[in-house]
Amino acid sequence: MKTINVFISVTKISPKDCIIDKKLDRIIFLVGRGSVGTAIGRQGLHIKKLKSILAKDIEIVEDDEKPERFIKNSLIPAIVEKVVVVRRKDKHDLAFVTIKRGQRGLAIGKDGRNIERARLLAKRHFDIENVIISDQ
Repeated sequence: MKTINVFISVTKISPKDCIIDKKLDRIIFLVGRGSVGTAIGRQGLHIKKLKSILAKDIEIVEDDEKPERFIKNSLIPAIVEKVVVVRRKDKHDLAFVTIKRGQRGLAIGKDGRNIERARLLAKRHFDIENVIISDQ
């Protein structure tokens, strides 16, 4: 709760979710549609301030009610061309993501940070067990 209160006091935005990822030493905030720019602040000022106060890397993802757009948002800055969610009876759902050629490394991120963020959020908000990336 302290982390969310710090976020609100710095950004003046109430996040929809907050994930403290101890494995990758970061905090992921989920904000409402259209709020990412405000949350980041001019020239990243809010991110810098939050990073200083909370002593963790800060990542912000825009929420969406559709899992395809939600996963696309969670993989930014990679350019996602298509997301297909496969609903499987009596098995876990999967999401297959097609990214622009040459963007695979960006989608995965250093030490798998970006794909792990997409997987964490997809599981938590849509019960999608895995996000699988392919490039064209």
